[in-house]
Amino acid sequence: MEIVSNVALISINETIFVQLISFLIFLFVINRIMFRPLRGVMNERDSYLTNIENELTDAAMELDKINNRILTQEREVMEAAHKIKAEIEANGTTAAVEIFNSTRDEIDTLKKNTEKDVADMLTKAREHILTESEYLSISIMEKVLDRRLIS
Repeated sequence: MEIVSNVALISINETIFVQLISFLIFLFVINRIMFRPLRGVMNERDSYLTNIENELTDAAMELDKINNRILTQEREVMEAAHKIKAEIEANGTTAAVEIFNSTRDEIDTLKKNTEKDVADMLTKAREHILTESEYLSISIMEKVLDRRLIS
C-alpha cells in the first residue's frame, strides 16, 4: 500500500471502496432504523390531521344544519304563537262584545222594568192622591159649611 501525503478532502485510493460500502451500509441501516419509522409517523400524523380537518368540516356542516333547523323551528313556533295570540284576541273581542251586548240588554230590561214600576207607582200615587183629595175636600167642605155632607 502506498501512502500518499496529499491533503485533499477526498483521495481516490483503495479505501474509497471500503468507505463507499460502509456508507451504503450506513444509509441502509439509518433508512431502516430512522427514516422509515419517521416517515411512517409523519404519514400517520398527516392522516390524523386530515381526519381531524374532515371531522371539523363535517361538524361545522352539522352545526349549520342544526342552526338552520333551530331557526326554522323558531320561526314556526313564532308563527304559531302569533296565530294563537290572534285567536285569543279575537275570542276576547268577541266575548267583550257579547258581554257588552248582554249588559246593554240587561240595562234596557232593567230600565223598562223600572219605568213600568215607576208608572205603576205614579198610577197608584195618583189614585191615592185622588181619593185623599176627595176625602180632604169633603172634610174641608163639612168644616166650612159646618154640616155633614153625604157622598
